[in-house]
Amino acid sequence: MTRPEFDAPLIHTYSIVARDPATGQMGVAVQSHYFSVGSVVTWAEAGVGAVATQSIGEPSYGALGLELMRVGKSAAETLRGLLAADDHRELRQVAMVDARGGVAAHTGALAIKPAGHIVGEQFSVQANMMLRETVWPAMARVFADTGGELVDRMLAALDAAEAEGGDIRGMQSSALVIVGAQSTGRPWVDRIFDLRVDDHREPLAELRRLVGVRRAYLHMSAADKAFARGEIAQGNLDYEAAERLIGDNPEMRYWHAIALAAAGQMDAAAPMLRELFARDPNWRTLTKRLPRGMFPRLDDAVLARIFAL
Repeated sequence: MTRPEFDAPLIHTYSIVARDPATGQMGVAVQSHYFSVGSVVTWAEAGVGAVATQSIGEPSYGALGLELMRVGKSAAETLRGLLAADDHRELRQVAMVDARGGVAAHTGALAIKPAGHIVGEQFSVQANMMLRETVWPAMARVFADTGGELVDRMLAALDAAEAEGGDIRGMQSSALVIVGAQSTGRPWVDRIFDLRVDDHREPLAELRRLVGVRRAYLHMSAADKAFARGEIAQGNLDYEAAERLIGDNPEMRYWHAIALAAAGQMDAAAPMLRELFARDPNWRTLTKRLPRGMFPRLDDAVLARIFAL
Protein backbone atom coordinates (compact mmCIF):
# COMPACT_ATOMS: atom_id res chain seq x y z
CA MET A 1 0.00 0.00 0.00
CA THR A 2 1.38 3.42 -0.91
CA ARG A 3 1.04 6.41 1.35
CA PRO A 4 -2.25 8.25 0.72
CA GLU A 5 -2.07 11.69 -0.84
CA PHE A 6 -3.05 13.54 2.30
CA ASP A 7 -1.25 14.58 5.43
CA ALA A 8 -1.70 11.82 7.99
CA PRO A 9 0.70 9.99 10.31
CA LEU A 10 1.36 6.31 9.64
CA ILE A 11 0.59 5.05 13.14
CA HIS A 12 0.75 1.28 12.69
CA THR A 13 0.57 -0.06 16.20
CA TYR A 14 -1.21 -1.95 18.95
CA SER A 15 -3.21 -0.25 21.68
CA ILE A 16 -5.88 -0.67 24.33
CA VAL A 17 -8.66 1.61 25.53
CA ALA A 18 -10.37 0.63 28.76
CA ARG A 19 -12.52 1.66 31.69
CA ASP A 20 -12.19 0.22 35.18
CA PRO A 21 -15.73 -0.58 36.41
CA ALA A 22 -14.60 -0.43 40.05
CA THR A 23 -13.03 3.04 39.98
CA GLY A 24 -14.42 4.55 36.79
CA GLN A 25 -10.91 5.39 35.62
CA MET A 26 -10.47 5.39 31.83
CA GLY A 27 -7.38 5.29 29.70
CA VAL A 28 -5.37 4.45 26.61
CA ALA A 29 -2.04 2.61 26.31
CA VAL A 30 -0.06 2.11 23.10
CA GLN A 31 3.28 1.02 21.61
CA SER A 32 4.54 1.45 18.06
CA HIS A 33 7.61 1.62 15.85
CA TYR A 34 6.77 5.30 15.30
CA PHE A 35 8.28 8.39 16.87
CA SER A 36 6.18 9.93 19.67
CA VAL A 37 3.19 7.63 19.23
CA GLY A 38 1.45 9.23 22.20
CA SER A 39 1.24 12.58 20.45
CA VAL A 40 -1.27 11.10 17.98
CA VAL A 41 -2.93 7.97 19.35
CA THR A 42 -3.85 8.68 23.00
CA TRP A 43 -6.83 10.85 23.97
CA ALA A 44 -8.71 10.84 27.28
CA GLU A 45 -10.79 13.18 29.44
CA ALA A 46 -12.09 12.55 32.94
CA GLY A 47 -15.82 11.99 33.10
CA VAL A 48 -15.98 11.75 29.30
CA GLY A 49 -14.07 8.87 27.73
CA ALA A 50 -10.91 7.67 26.01
CA VAL A 51 -9.98 7.29 22.34
CA ALA A 52 -7.21 5.55 20.38
CA THR A 53 -6.76 6.60 16.73
CA GLN A 54 -4.21 4.73 14.62
CA SER A 55 -3.35 2.97 11.33
CA ILE A 56 -3.45 6.01 9.00
CA GLY A 57 -3.99 8.11 12.10
CA GLU A 58 -6.44 10.99 12.21
CA PRO A 59 -6.10 13.03 15.43
CA SER A 60 -9.52 14.62 14.94
CA TYR A 61 -11.06 11.29 15.97
CA GLY A 62 -9.58 12.00 19.38
CA ALA A 63 -10.55 15.65 19.67
CA LEU A 64 -14.01 15.32 18.10
CA GLY A 65 -14.63 11.98 19.77
CA LEU A 66 -14.16 13.49 23.21
CA GLU A 67 -16.24 16.53 22.25
CA LEU A 68 -19.18 14.37 21.18
CA MET A 69 -18.98 12.11 24.24
CA ARG A 70 -18.75 15.22 26.44
CA VAL A 71 -22.22 16.30 25.26
CA GLY A 72 -23.70 12.88 25.98
CA LYS A 73 -23.13 10.76 22.88
CA SER A 74 -22.18 7.14 23.53
CA ALA A 75 -18.94 5.69 22.21
CA ALA A 76 -20.90 3.80 19.55
CA GLU A 77 -22.85 6.87 18.41
CA THR A 78 -19.69 8.96 18.37
CA LEU A 79 -17.64 6.54 16.31
CA ARG A 80 -20.49 5.88 13.89
CA GLY A 81 -20.90 9.60 13.22
CA LEU A 82 -17.19 10.26 12.73
CA LEU A 83 -16.75 7.31 10.38
CA ALA A 84 -19.71 8.43 8.29
CA ALA A 85 -18.03 11.80 7.72
CA ASP A 86 -14.62 10.31 6.84
CA ASP A 87 -13.92 9.48 3.18
CA HIS A 88 -10.82 7.56 4.28
CA ARG A 89 -12.55 5.44 6.94
CA GLU A 90 -11.21 2.18 5.49
CA LEU A 91 -7.67 3.33 6.31
CA ARG A 92 -8.51 3.97 9.95
CA GLN A 93 -8.38 1.98 13.12
CA VAL A 94 -10.17 3.63 16.02
CA ALA A 95 -11.46 2.56 19.43
CA MET A 96 -13.42 4.46 22.06
CA VAL A 97 -14.77 3.92 25.55
CA ASP A 98 -17.22 6.30 27.20
CA ALA A 99 -17.75 7.19 30.87
CA ARG A 100 -20.63 4.70 31.15
CA GLY A 101 -18.45 1.83 29.96
CA GLY A 102 -19.75 1.72 26.39
CA VAL A 103 -17.16 0.62 23.84
CA ALA A 104 -16.89 0.91 20.06
CA ALA A 105 -14.12 0.01 17.63
CA HIS A 106 -13.44 0.05 13.90
CA THR A 107 -10.74 -1.57 11.78
CA GLY A 108 -10.82 -0.40 8.16
CA ALA A 109 -10.47 -2.88 5.34
CA LEU A 110 -7.29 -1.13 4.15
CA ALA A 111 -5.47 -1.25 7.50
CA ILE A 112 -2.19 -3.12 6.95
CA LYS A 113 -2.61 -6.75 7.96
CA PRO A 114 -2.51 -8.55 10.24
CA ALA A 115 -5.06 -6.13 11.64
CA GLY A 116 -8.09 -6.42 13.85
CA HIS A 117 -9.72 -5.61 17.15
CA ILE A 118 -11.61 -7.29 19.97
CA VAL A 119 -14.22 -5.50 22.07
CA GLY A 120 -14.58 -6.87 25.57
CA GLU A 121 -16.27 -5.80 28.79
CA GLN A 122 -15.50 -2.07 28.99
CA PHE A 123 -12.36 -2.36 26.85
CA SER A 124 -11.14 -2.74 23.31
CA VAL A 125 -7.79 -3.94 21.97
CA GLN A 126 -6.72 -3.18 18.41
CA ALA A 127 -3.66 -3.68 16.25
CA ASN A 128 -2.46 -3.37 12.67
CA MET A 129 0.77 -4.15 10.80
CA MET A 130 1.53 -6.84 13.34
CA LEU A 131 3.93 -9.75 13.01
CA ARG A 132 1.16 -12.22 13.84
CA GLU A 133 -2.62 -12.18 14.03
CA THR A 134 -2.40 -13.49 17.60
CA VAL A 135 -1.35 -10.09 18.97
CA TRP A 136 -4.71 -8.52 19.80
CA PRO A 137 -6.34 -11.76 21.03
CA ALA A 138 -3.43 -12.14 23.47
CA MET A 139 -3.95 -8.56 24.65
CA ALA A 140 -7.65 -9.16 25.27
CA ARG A 141 -7.03 -12.40 27.12
CA VAL A 142 -4.32 -11.02 29.39
CA PHE A 143 -6.20 -7.80 30.17
CA ALA A 144 -9.32 -9.76 31.13
CA ASP A 145 -7.35 -12.23 33.26
CA THR A 146 -5.12 -9.71 35.07
CA GLY A 147 -6.16 -8.26 38.42
CA GLY A 148 -5.13 -5.04 40.12
CA GLU A 149 -5.27 -1.42 39.09
CA LEU A 150 -6.19 -0.33 35.58
CA VAL A 151 -2.64 0.86 34.89
CA ASP A 152 -1.20 -2.57 35.71
CA ARG A 153 -3.73 -4.38 33.56
CA MET A 154 -3.03 -2.09 30.61
CA LEU A 155 0.73 -2.56 30.92
CA ALA A 156 0.16 -6.32 31.03
CA ALA A 157 -1.82 -6.10 27.79
CA LEU A 158 1.02 -4.24 26.07
CA ASP A 159 3.52 -6.82 27.26
CA ALA A 160 1.27 -9.59 25.94
CA ALA A 161 1.21 -7.93 22.53
CA GLU A 162 4.98 -7.75 22.40
CA ALA A 163 5.30 -11.36 23.54
CA GLU A 164 3.34 -12.32 20.41
CA GLY A 165 5.71 -10.40 18.15
CA GLY A 166 4.03 -7.00 18.25
CA ASP A 167 4.65 -4.46 15.48
CA ILE A 168 6.42 -6.22 12.60
CA ARG A 169 8.98 -3.37 12.54
CA GLY A 170 9.85 -3.64 16.23
CA MET A 171 9.55 -1.09 19.03
CA GLN A 172 10.23 2.64 19.28
CA SER A 173 7.78 4.58 21.42
CA SER A 174 4.97 4.07 23.91
CA ALA A 175 2.45 6.08 25.87
CA LEU A 176 -0.15 5.73 28.60
CA VAL A 177 -2.91 8.11 29.72
CA ILE A 178 -5.35 7.36 32.55
CA VAL A 179 -7.92 9.85 33.83
CA GLY A 180 -10.34 9.89 36.72
CA ALA A 181 -13.99 8.91 36.67
CA GLN A 182 -15.27 12.45 37.21
CA SER A 183 -13.97 15.78 36.01
CA THR A 184 -12.78 18.22 38.66
CA GLY A 185 -12.65 21.03 36.12
CA ARG A 186 -8.85 20.88 36.41
CA PRO A 187 -7.50 18.57 33.68
CA TRP A 188 -4.02 18.61 35.20
CA VAL A 189 -5.47 17.04 38.34
CA ASP A 190 -7.73 14.61 36.48
CA ARG A 191 -4.81 12.97 34.62
CA ILE A 192 -3.62 10.28 37.01
CA PHE A 193 -1.05 9.00 34.52
CA ASP A 194 0.13 10.96 31.50
CA LEU A 195 3.33 9.33 30.32
CA ARG A 196 5.16 9.20 27.00
CA VAL A 197 8.31 7.45 25.84
CA ASP A 198 8.92 9.14 22.50
CA ASP A 199 12.01 7.25 21.33
CA HIS A 200 13.64 4.33 23.14
CA ARG A 201 15.12 0.91 22.41
CA GLU A 202 12.91 -0.64 25.12
CA PRO A 203 9.87 1.64 25.30
CA LEU A 204 7.69 -0.76 27.28
CA ALA A 205 10.31 -1.26 29.98
CA GLU A 206 10.83 2.49 30.14
CA LEU A 207 7.08 3.11 30.31
CA ARG A 208 6.80 0.69 33.23
CA ARG A 209 9.67 2.49 34.99
CA LEU A 210 7.93 5.84 34.53
CA VAL A 211 4.72 4.40 35.98
CA GLY A 212 6.72 3.56 39.12
CA VAL A 213 8.11 7.10 39.28
CA ARG A 214 4.65 8.59 38.86
CA ARG A 215 3.34 6.34 41.62
CA ALA A 216 6.09 7.66 43.89
CA TYR A 217 4.87 11.22 43.35
CA LEU A 218 1.26 10.17 43.92
CA HIS A 219 2.30 8.64 47.26
CA MET A 220 4.23 11.80 48.16
CA SER A 221 1.16 13.92 47.44
CA ALA A 222 -0.94 11.63 49.61
CA ALA A 223 1.69 11.84 52.36
CA ASP A 224 1.69 15.64 52.31
CA LYS A 225 -2.08 15.66 52.69
CA ALA A 226 -1.91 13.16 55.56
CA PHE A 227 0.67 15.27 57.41
CA ALA A 228 -1.49 18.36 56.86
CA ARG A 229 -4.36 16.51 58.55
CA GLY A 230 -2.10 15.49 61.41
CA GLU A 231 -2.18 11.83 60.38
CA ILE A 232 1.55 11.25 60.86
CA ALA A 233 1.46 7.46 60.77
CA GLN A 234 -0.37 7.40 57.44
CA GLY A 235 1.91 10.08 56.09
CA ASN A 236 4.95 8.02 57.02
CA LEU A 237 3.53 4.99 55.21
CA ASP A 238 2.95 6.99 52.03
CA TYR A 239 6.36 8.64 52.16
CA GLU A 240 8.04 5.27 52.70
CA ALA A 241 6.18 3.86 49.69
CA ALA A 242 7.32 6.87 47.64
CA GLU A 243 10.93 6.35 48.70
CA ARG A 244 10.85 2.68 47.70
CA LEU A 245 9.42 3.50 44.29
CA ILE A 246 11.77 6.40 43.50
CA GLY A 247 14.94 4.39 44.10
CA ASP A 248 18.19 6.38 44.38
CA ASN A 249 16.52 9.76 43.95
CA PRO A 250 16.70 11.48 47.39
CA GLU A 251 13.81 13.86 46.74
CA MET A 252 11.13 11.90 48.58
CA ARG A 253 13.34 11.25 51.61
CA TYR A 254 14.16 14.94 51.94
CA TRP A 255 10.55 16.10 51.95
CA HIS A 256 9.65 13.27 54.31
CA ALA A 257 12.30 14.52 56.72
CA ILE A 258 11.12 18.13 56.41
CA ALA A 259 7.51 17.05 57.00
CA LEU A 260 8.58 15.18 60.13
CA ALA A 261 10.57 18.15 61.41
CA ALA A 262 7.66 20.50 60.78
CA ALA A 263 5.39 18.09 62.67
CA GLY A 264 7.66 18.16 65.72
CA GLN A 265 9.16 14.74 65.01
CA MET A 266 12.83 15.82 65.06
CA ASP A 267 14.09 12.56 66.52
CA ALA A 268 12.80 10.80 63.39
CA ALA A 269 13.82 13.58 61.01
CA ALA A 270 17.38 14.09 62.28
CA PRO A 271 19.03 10.89 60.99
CA MET A 272 17.37 11.32 57.61
CA LEU A 273 18.57 14.90 57.27
CA ARG A 274 22.05 14.02 58.52
CA GLU A 275 22.32 11.38 55.81
CA LEU A 276 21.05 13.77 53.11
CA PHE A 277 23.35 16.62 54.14
CA ALA A 278 26.34 14.28 54.08
CA ARG A 279 25.37 13.03 50.66
CA ASP A 280 24.93 16.48 49.15
CA PRO A 281 25.40 19.80 51.06
CA ASN A 282 22.95 21.47 48.69
CA TRP A 283 20.10 19.90 50.67
CA ARG A 284 21.29 21.90 53.71
CA THR A 285 21.42 25.05 51.57
CA LEU A 286 17.90 24.39 50.27
CA THR A 287 16.63 23.98 53.83
CA LYS A 288 17.93 27.44 54.71
CA ARG A 289 15.94 28.89 51.81
CA LEU A 290 12.57 27.28 52.58
CA PRO A 291 9.88 29.97 52.96
CA ARG A 292 8.57 30.16 56.52
CA GLY A 293 5.07 30.68 55.17
CA MET A 294 5.23 27.30 53.47
CA PHE A 295 6.36 25.52 56.65
CA PRO A 296 5.18 27.70 59.57
CA ARG A 297 6.18 25.08 62.14
CA LEU A 298 9.81 25.18 61.01
CA ASP A 299 10.56 27.86 63.58
CA ASP A 300 13.98 29.11 64.68
CA ALA A 301 14.35 26.42 67.34
CA VAL A 302 13.62 23.60 64.89
CA LEU A 303 15.89 25.09 62.21
CA ALA A 304 18.68 25.48 64.76
CA ARG A 305 18.47 21.78 65.55
CA ILE A 306 18.51 20.95 61.84
CA PHE A 307 21.56 23.09 61.10
CA ALA A 308 23.38 21.67 64.08
CA LEU A 309 23.32 18.23 62.47
